[in-house]
Formats: sequence, C-alpha cells, structure tokens
Amino acid sequence: MNRIPSVSLRGGADADAAALARWARAFCVIRFDLERGQLVEACFPPDALSAPGGGLDRLVAFSSFPDSMSHHLPRHRSSVHDSLFSFRVPDPSSTHRAFLYGFVFNRQRQDERLPRGGEQKSVVILSHAPYSSLFRLLLQILGPLCFDVGHSALAMVASHVAAWPAPAPGRPMELPIGSAALRVHLPPAVDDPGPPPALLPANPSVPYGLFHDADLFAAFRGLLLHLWTLWELMVVGEPVLVVAPSPAQCSEAVAGLVSLVAPLLYSVDFRPYFTIHDPDFARLNALAEGEVFPPMVLGVTNLFFLKSLKSIPNVVSVGSPNPNSTRVLPVGGQPLGNGTNGTPGKLKLDKLAINKFSPTSLLNSIKLRREGPLSLMTEHKEALWSTYAPTTKPDTSVLNRLIDGGVSPRIEESMSVVNNEILRRHFLELTTNFLAPFGPYLRTTTPSEGSSPFVDPPLLPPFHADEFVNGLAARGPGKFLSKRMRSNWLDLYRRFLEGPNFMPWFRQRRAAAEQEQQRLWRQARMNIDIEKLMSKMSELERIDSFNAVERYLLREMENSGRGSADSIAACQKLKGDLQAAFSVLPKDIQQLLLSNPKRAVLLQGSQEKALGPNGIVTHTSL
Repeated sequence: MNRIPSVSLRGGADADAAALARWARAFCVIRFDLERGQLVEACFPPDALSAPGGGLDRLVAFSSFPDSMSHHLPRHRSSVHDSLFSFRVPDPSSTHRAFLYGFVFNRQRQDERLPRGGEQKSVVILSHAPYSSLFRLLLQILGPLCFDVGHSALAMVASHVAAWPAPAPGRPMELPIGSAALRVHLPPAVDDPGPPPALLPANPSVPYGLFHDADLFAAFRGLLLHLWTLWELMVVGEPVLVVAPSPAQCSEAVAGLVSLVAPLLYSVDFRPYFTIHDPDFARLNALAEGEVFPPMVLGVTNLFFLKSLKSIPNVVSVGSPNPNSTRVLPVGGQPLGNGTNGTPGKLKLDKLAINKFSPTSLLNSIKLRREGPLSLMTEHKEALWSTYAPTTKPDTSVLNRLIDGGVSPRIEESMSVVNNEILRRHFLELTTNFLAPFGPYLRTTTPSEGSSPFVDPPLLPPFHADEFVNGLAARGPGKFLSKRMRSNWLDLYRRFLEGPNFMPWFRQRRAAAEQEQQRLWRQARMNIDIEKLMSKMSELERIDSFNAVERYLLREMENSGRGSADSIAACQKLKGDLQAAFSVLPKDIQQLLLSNPKRAVLLQGSQEKALGPNGIVTHTSL
C-alpha cells in the first residue's frame, strides 16, 4: 500500500467496545524510555490491558521491541527504520490456556542529536485472533498514521474496525478503512477441521491453516534443502528454537513453520517472538539437566537463549544480520543470484547443496556440527542443528522450479510470491498425502437406496494405532510418498501417532465426520417418501419405523427452540411422516398408541396444536 488512506473518526462517535472486541483487544503505542524502559504511552480502549490476573501491559510492552537497537541501520546522521513483526503470549485474563496475538509496527530512529543517538516506538494491535494477513495490512495504515497525527489515530482506526461485520473465518472479506478497503481471506477457525485428508484442496491460494501469508521462501531461502526436515519436526511436534537477527525475521520464520503443515491442526505451543520477560521463560530456564524439553516452537533474537535453553534438541538459525532492504516486510537474506542484469533466473541446486561432497564442504560440515548452535555467538549463519533423523527426502523437482529474482528488489519480491506459491502447493500436497491413510476412519456413509433412514447411522470405524500401523505397513505409503520418503517411512507415522498433534487433529476430524454423517442422514429423512418406504415393510418393521420416526421428531423438537426455518420445516415433515406411519398400523396397535395422551396430541392435534407462539414448535415428551 503506497499511500496512507484518509482516516477519520466515524460519525464523531467512540468505537463500540463489543463490536471492536470481535476483532481486537487493544490498539497501543509503546515507547522505550531511556530511564524507565518500555512504557505503554497510549491504549485504546483505555483499560484494555488492565486484565484480571495483571501483568498484561508489561508483557505486551516487553514483547513490542527488538532486544536492542539495530546495529545495521545505514550510518547516516539521521535515519528511520520501520519493521513489522508479531508475538504470541499467554492471556492472563483467561481461565484456560488461551493466547493473545500481538502485531507490531516498530520504528527505530537514529539521530545524533537525540540522547543515546536514537529513539524507538511501537504501534501494537493486540487480538485473540491470528489474522496476520489482515493486521499486517492494517498496521501499515495505523503505524505511520500514529507517527503523523499522534494517539488520536488509535481511536480513529478502532472506530472503523468496530464497524466491520463479524469475522467470517475461512472466507474472503472486504473491510473498509477510511478511503481504502482491506481485501483478505481469513484463515479457518481453530475448530474448523479443514478439508478431508483424502482430498487435495483445489485452490492452494486459499488458506487451509494459520499464517498462509508467511513468506516461506524469504524466511528459509538459505535453508531450502532443510524444509523437509523442518516439516517433519513440525508434524511430529518436536521442540524447535528459531534464532534470527531481528524480531521480523524470527517471527516470520516461526509463522512459516506453523503454516508448513496445513491443513494439519498444529497443537504445539509456538511463540513467534519470545523474550526473557515471558512468564514461561522461568519454567523453561529451570529445566534440569537431561529433562525433556516440552513441545514448543520459540522464535528468539537474544543469543542468551542458546545457553539458557541448551536442552532444546533442534535449533535453526535464519535470516541475515545485514538486510539489504528497508522494506517493512521481513527480508530473507541475500540473493543467491544467477540472474544477470537484475533479470530473474532459476535457482541453482549446487548453491543449495549443503551435502554436496567436497573436502572443504565436509570439513565445514564437521566444524559446524562440532561447534553447535553456540557458534552463533560469534557469527550468525543460516544452519540447522538437530538430533532428529528425517524420513522425507528434499524434492529436487520442486527446488528446480524456484526462481531467483536477481539483484533487483522489485523483481525479487515478485519472484518471492511465485516461489511461495510453489512451496506452499507442494507442502500442502505432501501433508494431505501424509494424512490420507487416516481417511477410512473418517469416512461418512449415507443410507443405501431403499433402506430406511430412520435408524441410527453406523458408527465410524474404530481406530487402534497398532492395527493402523500394521495395515499401513502391508499397503505401503502410496505412490506420492514412496517417491519422497526413505525406507524407514513408517517411523514418521509412529512418531506422529505418539506426538502432540495427532490426537487433537484426529478428534477434531472425527467429530466433524460424525457431525457430517448426522447431517447426511437427517437430509435423507427429509427427502424420503415415507408411504413408499412403509409399503415394502412387514408389520413388525412398520411398528419399529413408527417408533423411530417418533423418536427423531421429539429430538428435532428439542432442537427447534431457536425457531429456525429449517428446524420448523423438519418438524412438520416428521410430523407428517409420523401420521403416515401411524395410518398403516393395525387398529389394535393404533388404539394402544393413542392411550398415551401426549402421543395422541402429536398424532391427532392440528397444526396449530403442534406449533407454539410465533410458529415455534413446542417441546412434547412422552
């Protein structure tokens, strides 16, 4: 967005707090005071950070700044450096383990005339929702606006956000802000199971998980061959420490890792930008020697964590300490460059081949492994240190399709979009194929033709991990995975089944499948011709069917209190079916059934008797 749209307070009125809360908890300006440290300078709503449990204001303030002023800014007498990054912190006001997402526009200004040669402020959007694609765009309006007009910009933008419709997770939205409109496709809700695991989503540009907008190519440009190992680490829920020179680079890398496993629900705790002020730091720092590090993904810039969290088994360093761009969005390193005169070209695999054999590369690899992550204390380098033995092989056909943007930043940014599409499509396909063997345990059924839908749907097949692994071993991994995995591919499934991601994902998918099956059978009951069905039944089957129709009618009536048109129509259809089923029963059975007065109301009452005030079906029980 090249131009800041004109923004003013809507109708001169304050933002509606309840409407604003659908999108954001707070809009803040945080100032770094030379004597008092990080301070909340302004906040809207004013009491938004005064949450029960306390400490939210300090936690947000400490998470909203880099660990130190950048030493890589241009050496001019006066310079300004803007960056965007994000963080995720526990919500102290929540009674259960909930988190808040912070999206930060940080401005560092170097000026020899200022105390200590510079100053910095951050504009923060705090939300319960991980809508990074939306809040990044909004920050590029709100951030500069705060520096132009002051704190009043917070209320101005909040008034527009409060006027937005309620969020529609998983759907595209156009949200007006001043003279502009933000066009975003929100990620699916956390409880949305996503597409069935046997189906590859048709449109990879549609988000099927969190942080679909993360710049995978830029964040991991120097580690492209390691992406498949990182994908496995995320799938099985291994702890990972992401080290980067700046909050923008580490938060982008963590978001990219989380997005790598879509549409799998990622259930591990992740922190795009983690500081020593986080309340969980003390617990992690107190882990005893040999104690297993909990499943977490932590993005850090403070090298102190390399010593304090040395028990973490997987460390990846990303980014460049000398970014050659002043773009607001994170920069993922120097060009690998085989384009000439700034023109794009294909990335060369020999530039990526970290395991290409040569005496020099072998010595460097041994030295890097021997020194370990602590070597980052003296020099930042992009590398992965891990004790994990990967199963998945890098797909060179994907790497060969990636394009190098050359030396032109504008072309490089355009090519990064193309490369992200290539990488995201591949890992979406990889994850979908990996999850496909679980499909039979999530498969719904519908009544066969001519059968009665007035019976309980069959249960989904029971799942037993040992039986699943044995069956998978007999069938094999399938064509797609067999080309991309080593002979120990079954170990990856065992680790996944034992890891923290499997059970939450499987339960969610299972609940969604059961709900879909109930919907399909309900729809079949709405479409069935009851008289045709009953004409083919014996007397005993007709009695059973009458009881089943009555049972489903009462169940539907219990759910009709909301007065939805669909539920009212279903009750009327089932009431008609009940009367039709009753009419074909023997006279003595009819008399016996009518001896129950409440059932007699269902059968003999008029439509007015079956409906309550305003046409709402009233509950009647036997």
